[in-house]
Amino acid sequence: MTELQKRPLPVRTRRHSDGIPMNDLFRNTNPTANPTPAQTTDPTRARTTDPARARTTDPTPDRAAAGPGASVPLPRRPPPAEPDLTERPGPAVPGWVAVLTGLTALTGAAAALWRARPLRTVELPPWQWAALACCAVVAVVCFGGLTRGRTGSAWVLSLFGRYRGSVRRTGLVWISPFVLRRRIDVRLRHWRSEPIAVVDAEGSALRVVVLVVWSVRDTARALLAVDDHLGYLREQVEAASARVLSQLPADAFRGDAPTLRDAEAVGDALTRMLAAECRPVGIAVFSAQPTRIEYAPEVAAAMRRRQIAVLDAKHRDSVLTGVIDAVDDTVTRLTTRGLVALDDFERQALVKDLTVAFYTRSGGPAEPNQE
Repeated sequence: MTELQKRPLPVRTRRHSDGIPMNDLFRNTNPTANPTPAQTTDPTRARTTDPARARTTDPTPDRAAAGPGASVPLPRRPPPAEPDLTERPGPAVPGWVAVLTGLTALTGAAAALWRARPLRTVELPPWQWAALACCAVVAVVCFGGLTRGRTGSAWVLSLFGRYRGSVRRTGLVWISPFVLRRRIDVRLRHWRSEPIAVVDAEGSALRVVVLVVWSVRDTARALLAVDDHLGYLREQVEAASARVLSQLPADAFRGDAPTLRDAEAVGDALTRMLAAECRPVGIAVFSAQPTRIEYAPEVAAAMRRRQIAVLDAKHRDSVLTGVIDAVDDTVTRLTTRGLVALDDFERQALVKDLTVAFYTRSGGPAEPNQE
């Protein structure tokens, strides 16, 4: 009796919904572009067509190819976001309500003092002093909390270190004077980086400049979850550029492989990675495009000579192909029309002479012994 073999347990890897594995950066993420037969005919596997569910249950391609026993590093996950720290409307009322309330309190205090004016020798009773004090406090609170809300900015409110809400109203607004108010810009902004030092897939040193279009989506996270959200964005741009640009070579000297010259694909991959990294701090990244990708000064001259050599080789190949086609057409016409009768030796000599003549006339170098 043969011993039963134990089947290896399937390995499943949990992957964050915002995680982008490096081998999926330049891959088409549209699940409906080319559906597989299993997805279209098997109803029992319809649940796996959800991209979010597939990312959390299916093993990674690298782990599946390596086998269940191989150790493959998991894809990097972005920093977690605090679930309790989310923007919500803060306590604020229109400014005209506070102005009307303050004027009413001042009017009541003035009326009370006017009624007590003839009785200069009589002291006011305690309840009247309390009423005057309440009117004064109400007036001070109403007029002290008035502020101006500007378009494109918001107030982040906190009380004793606790987040109390955000106010995005414009115009005259009343906010409690007992809370700490901090203004933050929520307009659509763009930022151009300085030349960033990165390397491509072949190890060549590059300098890249990235233009980022972004805005603050969650004011609470942008101001309270990180020390400086603008500095955080700059550091993430540098880190994401180094990760994305290291996946492809800057130029394809052999064949027509994808390169970093495809600005649309590189920009899309950089935008998705940067958006996933900045989402936990309340920053929405709409576009991250490399505006300039060039070789570093120390390798620029060598790479330029290499590019010129590749272009010269392509030119020679295209010229030689055209010359061979012209020689073949000429010899075929001469022999089929009966103008000449050639044996093998004479055909080889004619082909050689025509090739040298056509190639020299097309711009190719002539033979050294040719007169």
